[in-house]
Amino acid sequence: MKSVQSDLANEVRVFAHDAINLTPGGNLTTTTITGTERRGVCLYIGAAMTSITVTMESGTPATFKGIAAGSFLPILVTAVTAATGAAALADSDILGLY
Repeated sequence: MKSVQSDLANEVRVFAHDAINLTPGGNLTTTTITGTERRGVCLYIGAAMTSITVTMESGTPATFKGIAAGSFLPILVTAVTAATGAAALADSDILGLY
């Protein structure tokens, strides 16, 4: 795919290169997710969620409801401040993707 070839270090990333656990054993409800000082993380939701409240990269809080298991949320967040799963949350139910 020639259109994708360029100086990748200067291009916007379109794929994750790292992940962080944002559930009970991770960073859920922290004020700032590690490494989000310049750019937020996208979210992967591995379990059905009734709602999830985040701080967007802009600093604005937002609540998303009715999220299906296996969903990718293409939003940039700096914190997950609340999360209610359809069942009890387990480690790796919410992953932040860098």
